[in-house]
This record gives sequence, C-alpha cells and structure tokens, in this order.
Amino acid sequence: MNNISDNNQSDWLEAELADTIDEDYELELSEPALSDAIRKIYRNAHPASIPRLDYFRALLSLQAELIKLQDWVVYNKEKVVVIFEGRDSAGKGGVIKRITQRLNPRVVRAVALPAPSDREKTQWYFQRYVPHLPAGGEIVLFDRSWYNRSGVERVMGFATEDQVDQFFNDVPEFERMLVRSGIRLVKYWFSITDEEQQMRFLVRIHDPLKQWKLSPMDLQSRVRWEAYTKAKEETFARTNIPEAPWHIVEGNDKKRARLNCIDHLLQQIPYGDVPHEEITLPDRVFNPDYERKVLPPQLYVPSKY
Repeated sequence: MNNISDNNQSDWLEAELADTIDEDYELELSEPALSDAIRKIYRNAHPASIPRLDYFRALLSLQAELIKLQDWVVYNKEKVVVIFEGRDSAGKGGVIKRITQRLNPRVVRAVALPAPSDREKTQWYFQRYVPHLPAGGEIVLFDRSWYNRSGVERVMGFATEDQVDQFFNDVPEFERMLVRSGIRLVKYWFSITDEEQQMRFLVRIHDPLKQWKLSPMDLQSRVRWEAYTKAKEETFARTNIPEAPWHIVEGNDKKRARLNCIDHLLQQIPYGDVPHEEITLPDRVFNPDYERKVLPPQLYVPSKY
C-alpha cells in the first residue's frame, strides 16, 4: 500500500515538474526579440546557474512547504506581512510570483500600490498601507512598501529631508506596533550589482514583452545609483530593529535568489501540520427527467488550435 502511495506521489511530482518546465520554456520562447549580441553578452556575464531540473525540483518542494505554511496560518488565524524591497529589476516580483503561484489568493495576496494620489499625500504617511494589512488567517506580500519614503521618494525629491527624518523616527515604532498586535513581520532587501542591473535593463529595453516593466523611475535609478546606495545604507542603519530585522537576498542569480528567499521565509515562521478533514467526492445526482438543452453555437469560443 505504501509503495502505491509513493508511486502516485512520484507520478504527481513528475507530471507537475513537466508542466512547470513547459511553462518556463514558453517564457523563454518569448525572448526571440533579443538580439544575438545581447544574448551573447548576457550569457557571458552569468556563470552557470542551478540546472533547470534541480531548480524546479527544489522549487516544487519549497512550494509544497508554503502550502503547509498557508494552512497553518489559516488554522491558527495568524497574520503575516512580508516586505520586499531593493533595487529595480533585482527580482522582487519573480520571487513573489513563485510564492503565490500555488497558494490560495484569498489567503495570500500581493500588494503593489501605485503612486499616492493628491488626497493620499495629505494623509498620515502610513495611512494608505494600513488598510492592506492582514486579518487573522492572511498573508500579505508588499511589493515595495512604506520604505518608498526612504528610497525612491527621497532620491527622486518627492519627499523633503524633514519628511524622511520624520519617517525614520516613526517607522521603528510603527513596526513595533504591528508586531505587538500579533503580526509576524519579515523584511527582505534584494541586492544586485551595478553591472547586473544594467544588463537586466538592456534586456527589458530590447524585449517588447518586457518593456512595460521599465518606468521613468527605473531609468532614473541608473543615473542615481549612488544616491540609492546611500539611501539604502541609512535605511538599514535606522530601521534594522530586533523586532523586524532586515534580511538581504543576493539577487544576481535569479534562481538561487528565489530558492534562498523562500527557504529563509519558511524558517522565520514556526508553522507545522494542522488537522484536515478527509475529503471525499460525493456521487453525482442523476435526474431522469432532466434533459440537457443544446446551446447556440455562437456562444462557444472558436476552436482554432
């Protein structure tokens, strides 16, 4: 009996692995617009990463653990906030996508707020983030967060130095309040080198399917690299508190960054197995008096493939 169970699990894993690799291959096929010259430069600049099969096996294993974490959060009405900050193109979106890929969007949601409106600019700075905080049984992933104030807003001149200083005075106590309220707060900073960011921006510029990822703010981040570095250093110095320390993820190797970040996140929360009710599929009820009606053909999506 155990052998059958093990075989079924192995078959499932192999099927899931095949589907995942197929999806990744489809994404790779979206990049023929890149010139051969840029492809060659990119390959030469990157040492061999984790073999694809090994990467997906590790990712699937971690995603299975994320499902256990999700179930534990729901069962215990836990509240989890994970902040993702770092350089533009450093890989924050990629790891968020892999975390949420197999989870319930009603439990785990990503929050990426747009620029503040004129009304929001007059509010208490943290006010527009508070409505997105989790209730019991929820996990919220912030794709950039209130640290915009000490990063892009400061570097681009959208916030005054007095506002930035006020932020630095307020944010440690704000985060302590969150932790005291029962929120588990984890903060990640994704770090890449100057050369790697330049290469990723070039790839986005020359790939029509990725150009949407480049904003005017992203392009300015190249010009103001050193200003962002200084802002990051002061942010770490003034907001790395024991209740919510920073964790730096080396992001030059995308695959390793994703695996390392997810693995580390799982270690930050003491989740465990929770009881589950056995699920059985009920028999369908057949009504001998029911006759299925034929629907008009124009209602169907044409079959072209």
